[in-house]
Amino acid sequence: MTEELPGDIGNPYSTLTTKEGWRAFVDEHPEPPPPLARGAVLDAEELDSYQEARKNYHSSSVIVATPTIRKVVTTGRKRIVLNRHQVSARRGLIVSGSSGTGKTTAITQLGKNVEQLARRRNPAATAQLPVVFVTVPPAATPKMLAGEFARFLGLPLLHRMSQVQITNAVCDLLAQLGTTLVLVDEIHNLDLTTRYGAEASDQLKYLSERIAATFVLAGLNIETSSLFQGTRGQQIAGRYSVIPSRPFGRRSRGDREQWQALIVTLEESLRLHRHQPGTLLALDAYLHERTGGLIGSLSQLIREAAVEAIDSGAEKITKRTLDTVELDHTAEQARPKPVAKRLGKNSKAA
Repeated sequence: MTEELPGDIGNPYSTLTTKEGWRAFVDEHPEPPPPLARGAVLDAEELDSYQEARKNYHSSSVIVATPTIRKVVTTGRKRIVLNRHQVSARRGLIVSGSSGTGKTTAITQLGKNVEQLARRRNPAATAQLPVVFVTVPPAATPKMLAGEFARFLGLPLLHRMSQVQITNAVCDLLAQLGTTLVLVDEIHNLDLTTRYGAEASDQLKYLSERIAATFVLAGLNIETSSLFQGTRGQQIAGRYSVIPSRPFGRRSRGDREQWQALIVTLEESLRLHRHQPGTLLALDAYLHERTGGLIGSLSQLIREAAVEAIDSGAEKITKRTLDTVELDHTAEQARPKPVAKRLGKNSKAA
């Protein structure tokens, strides 16, 4: 079997899975465009530039310190400390949940926090690489998994290089760079019921032994996947704690308060000239109904409605605006269907 190794990755700054892209993400601090001065008059070109700046701002996801993010960051930093003097069997984390619950956001925010802290503590160590971020490709083999680490590091890969050669090059370089945290996303792509999946799982375990870092994994519903099954699964379960990432609820008072706090944060980030603060908060039940409590769907709904408000000139978000936004399939399927009105006794069907 011939395996494809990462080749031309295009712009390395456009993805988190290269060190350049990761560093750009850590350095990123999105700022809203400055408000227009009262009475300001813009020509067509200036107005277009201003509108595009606001749409670009709304296209960026607002990071909210959700309970899941806070727990992942707090627990992850503690694990890094705990693993400092461990020579083997280092303890890790797995963030598990359904799609759209913020798993990737949680682990990347942990990584961003860890790298920023490392820079503040040692600003002269510009050559260090405290954090690595990779994703597990579908149907991953051990060589493909090692190749993802090499791709992040920018190591040149030749098709004649063996899995062992790639792995050794990756581990040696990460030791030199002082990496303390390894983030692995899409871990559900490791299917331990298949030969290649089981071998790739062994490769990940080997990497976690060779690299003196804390491993934090994220994936879809890991508790019910094959990752914890069999002897290999028992080893993983014995070293990793699971932090669940769930949709926001509305049943209890605490649930509603957390959901409303999320809406308030997203609404306060809007840069629309005629939007009335509190409009979205008053629609909290509707927003939960539309999104199923999924933070990813809620973020898309509000940001897309904001872009529409700019394009249309309405400069505000209303329920009518929100109704026009088509969400992801999961959210749309969960959306209650309108109930047809019953005809009265004397009414005639059309």
